[in-house]
Amino acid sequence: MMLVPLAVVLLAAFANAEPAINEARPHSNRPGRFLSLPIPQKCANRPKQFNFRGHNYFYSGHVPAHANQKVDWLDARNICREYCMDLISMETQEENNMIFRLIQQSNLFLTNNRFHTKSVFPSDDVPYIWTSGRLCDFKGCENRRDLEPKSLYGWFWSANREKMAPTNQAPNGWGFNPWSQTGHKKVRQPDNAEYDINGTNESCLSVLNNVYNDGIAWHDVACYHEKPFVCEDSEELLNYVASTNRGIRL
Repeated sequence: MMLVPLAVVLLAAFANAEPAINEARPHSNRPGRFLSLPIPQKCANRPKQFNFRGHNYFYSGHVPAHANQKVDWLDARNICREYCMDLISMETQEENNMIFRLIQQSNLFLTNNRFHTKSVFPSDDVPYIWTSGRLCDFKGCENRRDLEPKSLYGWFWSANREKMAPTNQAPNGWGFNPWSQTGHKKVRQPDNAEYDINGTNESCLSVLNNVYNDGIAWHDVACYHEKPFVCEDSEELLNYVASTNRGIRL
């Protein structure tokens, strides 16, 4: 189900920084940020760490240019978008499990839909990553009865603007609910825990690796937190660059 038009998503790309749960930090000095446009040359030479069902992916920690980089949610999207990619959207259990395995063992790489070990990468687990998951709590989401309550029905994949399944049930075709059973407030995710602490909404979806002794699971997180990320090919951006750059090889 398509959730919101692209124009509304663009308006939602403003960044907002607030104090973290366990730290105090000043407000962002970069207000009013927008989504980046793709850069044709970067698209043509984008990292292609692994391929799954026709889409290329890369984990930022495995790409030299981004190996030691942790960024907020919007910056992560924009890094991906410059490559004609976007943050990963995990619409199927198979794709979700693929990313869970990547997080569990960051020295894995994928060929022909099978993971293999590659010793050039460190074997340490990945602690967390950003995904394109977003709560529809910005301008354009008001008065939408189909999104209420937002904690259940308001989540969508921003990369393709597809609405997610209700957060209290397994998505269609899945054998389990990927949202964690616990978190900072010791309740099922999403719990918007940071709002109770400092008034910051947890509007972005991160996959956390056993942070709350809950295994690898989905969590709502305030979007200003800085994390590594996984990028996935964006057909929309690839088609745009192909149509506006004659002869480019993507």
